[in-house]
Amino acid sequence: MAFITALIVAVGLAVLVPLASTASAAQCTTAWNSSTVYTGGLSASYNGHNWSAKWWTQNETPGTADVWADQGACGSTGGGTGGTGGTGSCDYPAWVAGRAYVTGDIVKYTDGKAYQAEHDNPGYDPVISTWYWEPYTCGSTPTTPPPSQGGFPVSEAQFNQMFPSRNSFYSYSGLKAALGAYPGFANTGSDTVKRQEAAAFLANVNHETGGLVYIVEQNTANYPHYCDASQSYGCPAGQSAYYGRGPIQLSWNFNYKAAGDALGIDLLHNPNLVQTDSSVAWKTGLWYWNTQNGPGTMTPHNAMVNSRGFGETIRSINGSIECNGGNPAQVQSRIDAYQRFVQILGVPAGNNLGC
Repeated sequence: MAFITALIVAVGLAVLVPLASTASAAQCTTAWNSSTVYTGGLSASYNGHNWSAKWWTQNETPGTADVWADQGACGSTGGGTGGTGGTGSCDYPAWVAGRAYVTGDIVKYTDGKAYQAEHDNPGYDPVISTWYWEPYTCGSTPTTPPPSQGGFPVSEAQFNQMFPSRNSFYSYSGLKAALGAYPGFANTGSDTVKRQEAAAFLANVNHETGGLVYIVEQNTANYPHYCDASQSYGCPAGQSAYYGRGPIQLSWNFNYKAAGDALGIDLLHNPNLVQTDSSVAWKTGLWYWNTQNGPGTMTPHNAMVNSRGFGETIRSINGSIECNGGNPAQVQSRIDAYQRFVQILGVPAGNNLGC
């Protein structure tokens, strides 16, 4: 009898609660941002719902990852007035120029129409930057954001467009084969950041190799200089064996030793692998990019994913010679390539291009 009574009460509540809850929805909290770090308990709004992080997360879209707990609809749910008769909410936040948006965000533009972000963008105009936005029918089901691109965000066609005169040694397949050594490269942060990092790496590579033309350093007179005999391991491949090779022109015996140790390849005894194996060559470039500060204060990878700008990658690669007015023409050459490449990839160049 007690069970039946409890059941009646529960049914009664089930009938009454929706009548009260549909009157209004909670206010939407700050919009989710793919580059923001959220720890357990922090909230964000996404696609008309508030979400609460269960634990540390970054770049995991609410509604597609278990880390997010749905806290229910937010904003107005007043019957879809002004829309096309659909059943969903039509009260989306007003678009704001210069405010960062992520893929899947829905806004109401100044013309009173709704638009959904197809790609992350820093607040581009929905009716001008149509690659980033598409019209959204009020009341319809939002388009599911595309999954994060797990592969390299540069297609082979785009790669060939960037390097029309490249040496066949620098193959796209060799680059793809090397990516596994550093899975975070061009695969960290938003879609925009991933493409910017790929463009930044390839722009510096372009400068170092004359457009992926040169495999080895051209000034042979420098070759004997790259043996630091003070190192305990010496120069087992020979005094002149550690000259610049590969996409970032790996040089010096200690760099061949460090790169080889990191990659599990004996480059100290076999430095020629960097000029005979395309994948190994690309791996040495990625090793430097992802692990070495050079004359800078951070790795080029960290510079790009932490919004320090393309100029900081130049500083990490050759800043002691080129930056702070050392060689502005060389700096500009790198910047010009970067701007070409981000245009090919359809993303903005960002700030702090020079050093």
